[in-house]
Amino acid sequence: MNPGQSLAALIITASLFGCTSSSNHGVNVPLEATRQNPGQIGNVTLTDWDKQTGLSFFISGVPSGAVLPLRLYSFINKGSCQQPGPVAYAMNDKVNTERQPVRGWSFSRSAPVALPVLLSGGYSIVVRSAATDGNADIFCGDIKQGDSVK
Repeated sequence: MNPGQSLAALIITASLFGCTSSSNHGVNVPLEATRQNPGQIGNVTLTDWDKQTGLSFFISGVPSGAVLPLRLYSFINKGSCQQPGPVAYAMNDKVNTERQPVRGWSFSRSAPVALPVLLSGGYSIVVRSAATDGNADIFCGDIKQGDSVK
């Protein structure tokens, strides 16, 4: 077996072990860029933390001209990206982001709601730029049960 195949086998084995030993499952939600942020991509992973949900975001970029340090606001709304409803949870106790070695930004938040509640239906995640950057919705993603990861 060549070194590349050995490494691949090790990674697969480790990931399978992680799947079988982990009790906290997560959900990946792809984030779609809005008209204010065309060409960018994003993802958020939701993790069940007992009666809270942890959210780990990665986005490829923001509209040009955004002021540094980059500040982003995040919300869980009732409704979908196509038919948005009112804000259910604002997760803005901290708004700073961290620049990544690969092109993009990451940040984490938590929401005071259990993940199963969010998966039960009708919620979306919105990422918004700061007021100094136009206060625009730049990403949105619908929370769906079928996007779960282990």
